[in-house]
Amino acid sequence: MKVFITYASAGSGHHRAAVAIYEYFSCQDPRMSLKLLNVLDYAGPLFRKIYIQGYNFLVRYLLGLWSLGYKITKVKFFQKAIRTLRFIFNRINTRKFTSLLMRENPDYIISTHFIASEIVSSLKRKEKIKSQLITLITDYGVHPFWINCPTDIYVVASDYTKEKLKLWGIKEEKIKVWGIPLTSGFLRAYAKESIFNQLGISPNRFTILIATGSFGIGPIENLIRVLYLCKDIQLLVVCAHNKRLFNRLKFKNYPGVKIFAFVDNMAELMAVSDLIITKPGGLTIAEVLAMNLVPIFMVAIPGQETENLNLLRDYGIGVVSKSPAKIKEIVLDYKLRPDKLNKIRENIFKLKKTDACKSLYYLCQSSIGIAR
Repeated sequence: MKVFITYASAGSGHHRAAVAIYEYFSCQDPRMSLKLLNVLDYAGPLFRKIYIQGYNFLVRYLLGLWSLGYKITKVKFFQKAIRTLRFIFNRINTRKFTSLLMRENPDYIISTHFIASEIVSSLKRKEKIKSQLITLITDYGVHPFWINCPTDIYVVASDYTKEKLKLWGIKEEKIKVWGIPLTSGFLRAYAKESIFNQLGISPNRFTILIATGSFGIGPIENLIRVLYLCKDIQLLVVCAHNKRLFNRLKFKNYPGVKIFAFVDNMAELMAVSDLIITKPGGLTIAEVLAMNLVPIFMVAIPGQETENLNLLRDYGIGVVSKSPAKIKEIVLDYKLRPDKLNKIRENIFKLKKTDACKSLYYLCQSSIGIAR
């Protein structure tokens, strides 16, 4: 069996989901023919630069423009024209990827980004490949870019997502509510004492993890200033790729605050934390839920992340505030009211789904499934 797992390196969530699937499949059957493919690696350098850096620039500096574009591209009246323009633009710039798919014609293509789903579905319509397309939506809401015919299966994070897809005309039997794929680090139990020792922090203090995505955006410095002097509180701060923020915070050397650049042990940091202050990206939410960690959301990318927040509100999970002073009040209230934290953890248990990789694997292995 030949399986392609595809993503696009615009934002880290699509990549993390694809890697989780690839690692799980590799462990289950080392003989399986697997390829992990970044669609943008097969695009021209200008297209790749625009796609990646354009996204990064908009979400960091022009959120209003990003929000407007998100809303306009969801309007049904514009869908046909937008889809045609996107198809032409993407197809011209991803010819190498198209050629690869036609040459290899894998049994399954699992896509964690809509650009790959769009290309694959076009080839399927023209009968240039016979691959089965599984589109994995990495947010809890649904933008129409994700909807491409013919897609054989949509894998979604929640019943809320499923209902959104049905509103766009997708048949219920094509939708599987399996959650968002997670790497094994977020699915295991941890010896917390060992992690406390490794990090050099106290197991007896209320621990708050601050991590706002790969850009390290938001009023992180102001938040540290209002929290670090609070009694019996310690902070773990992940700056990710924000080198300027990392250098400034290391120089200031706040007591009780551990500063990290980009990390590969996020699950361990979550395991020893009582709260996380973060942004509501789809993968981040799935990881937080899997770790039973109570979130506070400080920044959100308009569009997909605000839709994610709508779902969480329905389940009573997470509060939202841009004000460091207000976040301090929320933190201290949680610290003094462990019953509140426990209630939210009960709500988390109702929402979280952690079997996406396993379910995908058995679907692909099934002689019935959707195999051709």
